Amino acid sequence: MATMLSRRSVICGASATLALSGCSAVPRGAPTRREVVAEADAPDAGFALEIVTRARLPLYAQWGGAEPSHRTGWPAGGGIPQDQRLAPGDRLSLRIWDAGETSLITSAGAQFADVSDVTITAAGFVSLPYIEDVHVAGLTSDAARRRLQEQLGSIVPSAQVQIEVVQGRRNSVDMLGGVETPGRYPLSERNLPLSSLIAAAGGVQAGLPNPQVQITRGGHTYWRSLEHVLAAPAHDPVMQGGDRVLIRSDQRSFQALGAATREEIITFDAEKVSALRAVSLMGGMADTRADPRGILVLRRYPQTATVRPSGPPDTRVVFSFDLTTADGLFSADDFALHHDDVVVATQAPSTTAQRVLVVLGSALSFGRAASSL
Repeated sequence: MATMLSRRSVICGASATLALSGCSAVPRGAPTRREVVAEADAPDAGFALEIVTRARLPLYAQWGGAEPSHRTGWPAGGGIPQDQRLAPGDRLSLRIWDAGETSLITSAGAQFADVSDVTITAAGFVSLPYIEDVHVAGLTSDAARRRLQEQLGSIVPSAQVQIEVVQGRRNSVDMLGGVETPGRYPLSERNLPLSSLIAAAGGVQAGLPNPQVQITRGGHTYWRSLEHVLAAPAHDPVMQGGDRVLIRSDQRSFQALGAATREEIITFDAEKVSALRAVSLMGGMADTRADPRGILVLRRYPQTATVRPSGPPDTRVVFSFDLTTADGLFSADDFALHHDDVVVATQAPSTTAQRVLVVLGSALSFGRAASSL
């Protein structure tokens, strides 16, 4: 009897301890909303709490945090393709026809002579036998053909000239990556749009989330999303010789934590990722654990932003969303995430209580088994 009483005492004592200790006695995968925002009203809380509603949304745009891709300029688009103009470094291949019986250009019995790989010099000239250097840079290939034929006419009156052009560095664009076939692409036309160049390179590589386009032109670097480029002809920039183009995935990301299917760093898959979209990218809230009244976005602002009259109230802000209301759902869909935000799906308080009851139920079952001994 004494042994039985002792076992009952131990079991009852363990159950009481679990009941008194509450949440801390049960391991969990996420905090509750109450735990995260408990100190929000304290003077030394170290963060500001924002209950996101339709009325508050316009304020957040004034707090800053614009993405770098929106702070660069962008070359003009909408140009009309025209014949390309020759530039230094281009190489010409000439076929000179001469119907005369004797010719300085053709060999005996031949009707034409080929002159290959004539490179346009840095000063814009080409050199041919028997005539002075001819300036051709800045001319279309047809205008250059006529000028060369005119110059050759002084020694071969019946000469006819055909010309082929291989574009050099100044009339080519380097596709550095993010397309199916990277490499150097000659600009056979002036005002060739970026979208045509991407198509010539085989299109964007599959699997790049929200592709971003970087154009390096001289000492300037331009950055925009491919979505922006394709939105309108005016956004589709005209390529210039010497441009370097790189396409890569969106480098922005957010961290997903808490009672969600995914807890990891997640890359932005669109130009704008809302808080509601982020929940979807996280795999949704775990039905048995998450609290739809407690979706939190944790964000840091620079100290310089807080000193502005229209800036955030603190360098660390917790935005809270209630997805059980229509206003909360719409507000979450209108709230744009920033790079490096942390999105937390908090745990429902009832989940912790259920876990406590499970543990207590296990203890009581053990107690009944022990009492039967």
